[in-house]
Amino acid sequence: MPKFVIQGGKTLKGKITVSGAKNHALKLLAASILFDSPVAFENIPEIEDVFRMSELLEKMGAKINVRHSVSNRETSGHALIVDPRGIKKSELDREITKRFRASIVAIGPLLGRFGKAALAHPGGCVIGERPIDIFIEGLAALGAAFKEKDETYFFEAKKLAGADFTFRVPSVTATETLMLAAVKADGKTILRNAAMEPEIPALADFLNRAGASIHGAGTATIEIDGLGPDGKLIATNAERVIPDRIEAGSLAILGALTASDLTIEKCAPEHLGSLLEHLKAAGVFVKAGPDWMRIKRAKKIGAVNVKTREYPGFPTDLQAPFCILLTQAEGRSEIFETIFDNRLEYLKDIARMGADVTFCDPHRAIIAGPTPLRGRVMESPDLRAGLAFVIAALVAEGESEIHNVYQIDRGYENVEDKLARLGASIRRVSA
Repeated sequence: MPKFVIQGGKTLKGKITVSGAKNHALKLLAASILFDSPVAFENIPEIEDVFRMSELLEKMGAKINVRHSVSNRETSGHALIVDPRGIKKSELDREITKRFRASIVAIGPLLGRFGKAALAHPGGCVIGERPIDIFIEGLAALGAAFKEKDETYFFEAKKLAGADFTFRVPSVTATETLMLAAVKADGKTILRNAAMEPEIPALADFLNRAGASIHGAGTATIEIDGLGPDGKLIATNAERVIPDRIEAGSLAILGALTASDLTIEKCAPEHLGSLLEHLKAAGVFVKAGPDWMRIKRAKKIGAVNVKTREYPGFPTDLQAPFCILLTQAEGRSEIFETIFDNRLEYLKDIARMGADVTFCDPHRAIIAGPTPLRGRVMESPDLRAGLAFVIAALVAEGESEIHNVYQIDRGYENVEDKLARLGASIRRVSA
């Protein structure tokens, strides 16, 4: 397995382009199962999770043609044509499913198309318990029966019917899964207390352009007028993946720590309102346009308290990178992780680099600063903490090694080349 070798302390400068959103691309690929025609996608990020979703589709019988792949990395992503008409299987490959969480979203379109779906418990990042009970409850409301046998989950519905379902807590993936299943249900489905992340209305817009009828996506109440099992979805134009707001936000945090002048291009600042306000509160120079942001390293970073929330609140996926910023802030900052259990575990490694971290409980920690960080050997526990380790290593004095970079590759496209072009000393080498 490769590792990153990083020499810290370099000043970064320049322009960097944001890749297509992982959490939009994966759901678009899963949604293609519902289609009665080939579907073209643009700005698909070249990341491991996309490769795994593509493999899932191909093992079920889909044909995927890579129209072009980026080799010079000056423009991120590549274009795909997915032909789902050959899909015959409704059971997801066990080994692939166990490797990444987003595989579960495929059960929605599989139920809509075949009336049945099966998968092993989905894997991915180790960031606390991530049960599937909310998926079971929501799909049951649409008429799908559930059973578990031999470590496999089976869903079956003779006929999906519209329902009025309220999520106990907002869930992005569950909202998308039920929305996809409801497209082929009979009657109207209303999803209440739905997640509102930008990837959800982007997915709904894609489906609506193909013939679906979805209203309210991006709000807490989504209404889907089902097409019925015989309804058709036909793609007309290529669908472009929206910019990855988590990558853009992570780069903004990196710029606040290390860049004399950093311009982040092809991004969507309107998706990052909470983060940008937190950066400004910390004293960071932030200027944003319609599709770009300009960030400069702060001469003095002030302490800021952070509480993660569902969108449009502070994203849990930016909590780890932002905590690296807080190690260099003057004063005491409290971080309160409200979404996932055990997501602060990575801070133990940051403390070993020299950070002053006090754990209050599994969801809260106090970071006092500023403290110099020292390079060390680390292993990525998940993709978001993995990138936070990269940021910490770029800030630290001396050399760091980051192992298990597969986790970082799951969500970030060719990160070492992007950062090297800004002046970072980062190399991918064989471990």
